[in-house]
Formats: sequence, structure tokens, C-alpha cells
Amino acid sequence: MRKNGPEVDPEKEVEGGQTSVGAFFETLRTVVIAVLIALGVRTFAYEPFNIPSGSMEPTLLIGDYLFVSKLSYGYSRYSIPFSPDLFGGRVFFTEPEIGDVAVFRTPRDNKTDYIKRIVGLPGDVIEVREGVLHINGEAAKRELLLPSELAEIDYPSAEGPVYLETLPNGRKHLIHEWLGDDGPADNWPPQTVQAGHVFAMGDNRDNSQDSRSIVGQIPFENLIGRADVLFFSHDGQSAWWEFWRWPASIRFGRIGDAIE
Repeated sequence: MRKNGPEVDPEKEVEGGQTSVGAFFETLRTVVIAVLIALGVRTFAYEPFNIPSGSMEPTLLIGDYLFVSKLSYGYSRYSIPFSPDLFGGRVFFTEPEIGDVAVFRTPRDNKTDYIKRIVGLPGDVIEVREGVLHINGEAAKRELLLPSELAEIDYPSAEGPVYLETLPNGRKHLIHEWLGDDGPADNWPPQTVQAGHVFAMGDNRDNSQDSRSIVGQIPFENLIGRADVLFFSHDGQSAWWEFWRWPASIRFGRIGDAIE
């Protein structure tokens, strides 16, 4: 006897149920794969960082966001999220170069991330005389930027002289001496870089905690990676909820810049 109402196809109903469940697990699988890929990229290739202080001005400004290459120096425990104590030292290690801008864990607590410029490798003798950096007795050449040149780099905090510094290996970058050459660390006695360590300084030479201060020399193991490129930058003049002011706060001219 046939009842009134639409017929129900049992096979079709079961098939529909399987499709819904299958779609859920397919979505879940896609999400899991995407998360694993993101973790893999962050662990082994590139990790994003932002700049909260002015110690690397004018090279890096507060509000800059950058990618740090972990491929550059190989891997240590600090390359891995949460820094698990799985192994010591580094694997696939490539020694940094003088002039690299590097992110590292400060040796005093092995927890805080710092970013500075590497100016000394093992065996190098580092000295600062009246504000001029010397590496193995050779002075880094400094060229004072003119007001017109300062305007071109759009550096709003340029109190005191800004120089183009050339390291002995030819690497060039800007430094800021806002106290002139009379800052507390502008005369630094010769110090030899220990084996397995680097000596690092901020480009904002009179406003940086670096290897001339309590940071000290940085063990190779504490290096996280080399800062390579800016992917975003804002001047901090708009709150997160003031979306109508966001476009005016973005430093579009810095996005995509390589870090020299």
C-alpha cells in the first residue's frame, strides 16, 4: 500500500549523508594541511617580526614588519616555535656576514628577541673611537647626509647627524648619531669577538642596547635568522579601530624594500 507524500530514496538519502560528512572531513583536512604548511614555513623558511623600538633607525622604523630568513644561518632550538630543548648548537650552519641585520635571542635571558647589525665575527677586534667604528683596526668610512638627502629618506627623527657608513667589506647602510660623537658608547675599548659568537650594534648608535652593553656578544646558537625584506609598515598614528585613518598611516613606500 502506497502512502501519500513524496517518495524517499534510501540510497540517495544515505549518499547525501555521506557527502555532508565527507565535505566536513575534507574541509578539516585542508585546514590541518594549511596549518602544517604555515608552521613549516615559519619554522624552516621565513618568520614575520615587527619593530617595536627605534634602536635600528633609520634602517628600520617603529611600525615596520619584516620577514626573517631562517635559511640563512641554519637552525638552532630558537628556530623552532617555543624553543624546545631538542638539540644544541646549529645544524646546516652558514656563518653570518659583516653587515647582516639579524634577529637573535638575547643571551641574558634567552627569551627576548632583538634585532641588530652584525659588525664582528669570531676573532675580529671591535673598537669605537669618537663614534667611529673600527674593525680589526680599520675605520668604517662615514659620509654625512645633507638635509636634502635626509628629506629623501623621509626619516622624521633625525635629530643629530645621520651618516652613510661603509664597512670594511664594502657593505653600506645608514647610522644615526643623535648625540653626535659624545654618546656613552662612542668610545669603546678594543674587544676581541669570542669563538662561536658575533658582535652586534644598532644603527641608532646612541640609542641601542647591543654588544656594547649588557647584551654582550651573541652566541651563534642564539641567532634566529637574517632580516631580508619589509612586507608592511605604518607610522602608528591611527588606532586599530580607526579604519578610516589606516590608509594615511601606511608607509607604502617602504613595503617590499630589501633590508640593507
